[in-house]
This record gives sequence, C-alpha cells and structure tokens, in this order.
Amino acid sequence: MPKTNNRKNEHVSLSEKFYKEGDSSFKDIAFVHHSFPQCDVKDISLDVSMLDLPFTSPFFINAMSGGSTWTGKVNEKLAVIARETNLAMATGSVSAALKDPSQADTFQIVRKTNPNGVVFANLGAGHGLENAKRAVDLLDADALQIHLNAPQEIVMPEGDREFSDWIENIQSIVEGLDRPVIVKEVGFGMSRETVQLLESIGVKLIDISGKGGTNFAQIENYRRKDFKLDDFEAWGQSTVASLLEAQESVSQASLIASGGIRRPMEIVKALALGASLSGLSSQIMHMALDDVDQTIQTLTHWKEEIKRIMTLLGAKTIEDLKKTDIIITGDSAEWCEARAIDKHRYAFRSNR
Repeated sequence: MPKTNNRKNEHVSLSEKFYKEGDSSFKDIAFVHHSFPQCDVKDISLDVSMLDLPFTSPFFINAMSGGSTWTGKVNEKLAVIARETNLAMATGSVSAALKDPSQADTFQIVRKTNPNGVVFANLGAGHGLENAKRAVDLLDADALQIHLNAPQEIVMPEGDREFSDWIENIQSIVEGLDRPVIVKEVGFGMSRETVQLLESIGVKLIDISGKGGTNFAQIENYRRKDFKLDDFEAWGQSTVASLLEAQESVSQASLIASGGIRRPMEIVKALALGASLSGLSSQIMHMALDDVDQTIQTLTHWKEEIKRIMTLLGAKTIEDLKKTDIIITGDSAEWCEARAIDKHRYAFRSNR
C-alpha cells in the first residue's frame, strides 16, 4: 500500500482510537437564564448565509476523510448523512488525489452521492493557486478549505519543515480562486494575531478550530517509530479561548468554530461566542462508523434541540445568539485575564 494511502487510513483509524468524551472547554461557558424568552419555537430560524454560501443549519460535517479505498468508503457514508440531513460537508485534504489520480474517486464519491449539497474541498497551505483550482474542480466544490497544521507537520515523521510560503500561497488563492476560501486550523486554535493577519490578506471565512477534538500531534506521535515528541500534544489553545481571541481582532470576516464540539449545546455556545457556523469532525465520524441511519436521526434531532435552546435564550436567529448573556469561568476566564480580554462584557449583552 502506498505510504500516503496508509497515512490516510491511520489518521482516520487513530482519530477513532483516541476518540473520547473529552474535557470540553465549553464547560467554562454558561448562559444567563432570563425567565421570559419572548419568542416561540416556531419563530426560530437556523438559516445561515456566508459569502452567498447557504446553510440550513448552523453546523456542518467538517474535514476528515479520503485518499485511500477505506477512507473513500467513509466519505461515502458521510456524504449520505450530509444528503439526508441537508448539511454541508468538507472532505479531507485532496492532496493525495492531486499526487495520485487513482485516489480521485475517494473524494469525488462525495459529490456523486450528494450532487446538490454544499461541498468543501480541502488543501494544505503549502499548495498554490493552481492546485487550489484543481482541488475545487475535482469536487465541483462550493468552497475551498485551506488548512493550517504546522504542529502536526512538525511531529509527523514525513511532514513538511518549511512554512515560509504559507501566507503568500493563501493570499494568491484568495485573490485568484473564483470560490469562497475558508482558512482553518486543524485543532490547535488561533490567536487574535493570526485572525488579524488572515483578514489583512483578504480572508473572509476563518475556522479557528481549537483544542478539544482530534489531536493530530497525538496521532502523529503514535505513528512515530523513533523518539516521541510528547510536549507537542498539549500545544495550542482551546476552541473557547480561540473564539475569545478572535473576537478581539476580527472586523469583516465570518468565524467558524470547530474543535471538540460534540453536542447541540456546545454548538449554540460557540455561536454565542461569535461564530456563524460550527464544524464537527470526530463526533460525526464516530457516529457514522457505528450506524449511518442512527446518525441521520440523531443529527435531525439536534436541529430541533438547537431550536429549543435558542427559544429559551430568546434568540430567533443565529445572529441573535451573539447578543445573549454568558458567563465565562474556569480556564477560559484565566485565559481572558492573561490575554487582557474583557470577559465581563459578555455577561451584559441582551439589554433586557
């Protein structure tokens, strides 16, 4: 089996191996309960639009799979779930298919299975504009995700060691691609400085993807045959900390939250912290590998649960969630103090 195919299999299988109900940073976030919601469940809209990309739900199936026969079958399962729940879906990095055209169908199965769905292609920041165009064409993708994964590459035995061209690559893609571009981390989070830099080169969609979900440093450490780089497994900041960071600097871009989001309440909390959309990777894959039909039922139920949470918060739209009152405690509160972020301003936003 080619090394790339084997690596793709290992990434998915190890993500499942290390899957667990982790210590979510969203435990630090609590909504202030006001006794009069002043709206009804039927009033709630889950619709989101970003750069003319339409979403009927404020969450989607984030990048995971493709590049080998087995992961192609996983992509097909995920595409069925996306089609039946009307959720957007991102594939894993299509670089494997650009290197080896025989693997193209492990990604194209997503569009074949869900021809009318919202589909994102995915590519690393080491690629330039021409490969970005090829990735989009491969899937007839509605948008392109560019992933940032420097810590993963550092730990990966066969990973990249040169990162100086990433910013230039991203800017050329943003300026030259005729589809929306999402720049995303892969679970190490973002700082306010990173968000500010991305906006300065024209990025309009930013996925902060913090710690709490799949830990690619842990996965790559497990794959190493020589000495381990254990300290990198704790690298980065949480999803909550990354959202708080982003709110300090973002001006025009829309934020996407991913990284350890596993429940409807966590989706809503991420939206209340400034995200317009939440991405779920390991949680949906974990469910899909067990039972596709049950996953469809669960995600359909999640939409109704989100509506009920929003009703209690008096938020008729996703945008209204950014006006809800929230309390920040624990590690996230300590992060705010260390980074001079005013956590108290989140507690008095509704002006009731």
